[in-house]
Amino acid sequence: MMTQTRSMEARTGRINQRYGSKGERLVAGVVPLSADKTKVLMIQSAGRGGWVLPKGGWETDEPSASQAACREAWEEAGVSCTVTKDLGLIPDMRPSTTLTSIAPKASYQFFEVTVDREEDQWPEMHKRTRQWVSYAQAAAALASRPELLEALNRSSLKR
Repeated sequence: MMTQTRSMEARTGRINQRYGSKGERLVAGVVPLSADKTKVLMIQSAGRGGWVLPKGGWETDEPSASQAACREAWEEAGVSCTVTKDLGLIPDMRPSTTLTSIAPKASYQFFEVTVDREEDQWPEMHKRTRQWVSYAQAAAALASRPELLEALNRSSLKR
């Protein structure tokens, strides 16, 4: 796998955001596992507090969703990772009443990754912390985020 130069600047805004055929925002994310698959790395949600999986918009200059997912893992969690499994597409399960122009309908593509390195400094370190947790802790934290819970459940994290 080629090494890419990583920026200490997190991408912001949606100017280069990719959208699907129904106008849904295409979001790429990772389920970052420890080498022995007993723990998953979670990050603090920037907006709502709570714990989530690293994810974000797949942008037009990124040839693949997996590349976008690994960029998000770097920006949000400060990890370099290797994709081990495509967990497939997951539809947005939020009720339409909760969708807004800031949080429009999305289609999620998640990848299981192995964390190769955790860096001491990363683009969003000032607004997010990261934490390794067990399946039970992760599942409880993601109870209100069905699309993230689905990604977790599709992964090979040991239950």
